[in-house]
Amino acid sequence: MNIKTQRPPHLTLKKHSKSEHSLSSQPMLKLIRHVLILLLLFSFTKAYTQEKESLPYTKKGQFYFYWGYNWSSYTDSDIHFRGSDHDFTLYDVVAHDRPSKFTLETYFNIFNFSAPQFSTRFGYFIKDNWELSLGMDHMKYVAKQLQNTTITGWIEEDGTTTIYNNDDIRLLYSFLQYEHTDGLNYINLGLRRTINIINKGKFDLNLIAGFESGIIMPRSDVTLLGKDRSDRYHLSGYGLNLVGAINFTFFEKYFFQAELKGGYVNMPKVLTSFEGDIASQDFFFSQTNISFGGYFPLFRRKVKD
Repeated sequence: MNIKTQRPPHLTLKKHSKSEHSLSSQPMLKLIRHVLILLLLFSFTKAYTQEKESLPYTKKGQFYFYWGYNWSSYTDSDIHFRGSDHDFTLYDVVAHDRPSKFTLETYFNIFNFSAPQFSTRFGYFIKDNWELSLGMDHMKYVAKQLQNTTITGWIEEDGTTTIYNNDDIRLLYSFLQYEHTDGLNYINLGLRRTINIINKGKFDLNLIAGFESGIIMPRSDVTLLGKDRSDRYHLSGYGLNLVGAINFTFFEKYFFQAELKGGYVNMPKVLTSFEGDIASQDFFFSQTNISFGGYFPLFRRKVKD
């Protein structure tokens, strides 16, 4: 087996810019998050200063369900690839989400329900304003193409092994396509606390805060060194996060909810080919989602003395 240190032609060299290695986010998404954070801070302050009193309604024994859509951002990640003909790490890989363009066919056709980035949740109130819930965040993760990064490790092609030691490269489709676009599926259990802020007849404003943790079940779209992709759902790791939300309830049974999540994902086993090749990575994420849902059965209003 021959060993050489020059790079194969499909790895185009270019010095990388540190400005590319940042948390990807759209201006509108930033604005939504800032507004939500301000609302949460205001609500926490108001809830803390309120005197203890009976809640305007009780939720113990009730269920709820919601469906909505999410937008996500990810920190840069080191991705380690391992297989019979390669073992290397790409450093500070930049990635972003891929929300679907809004069309009636995409968002309102029941047969396309999994195409957009969606979030759904089913919960049960074990006590007044304490809930246990099971949810799924169907996020999407796309490693940016044509980005400049660095590589350390080795790759064998056509009997020749190329060794890299913190070399600069530019990622091209001919070398690597790395996406979790059939779902960076985060299936999680959560414990949440609801605090009522405003109760005005048929309208309630609630603050929600909680913790969630669960498994990552992606269907990864990865093409490496021209190999056939795995394209299978698989258990790749775990995640955990904090969540804060503003809940607007109407007529005691319907609600609109805006959530802000921040968490950590660790994926030690991402399938990259049918040959048993795998990748591993971990990163932090932030997510904003907007959802609509309902409670059942109906609220039981407490009778005030």
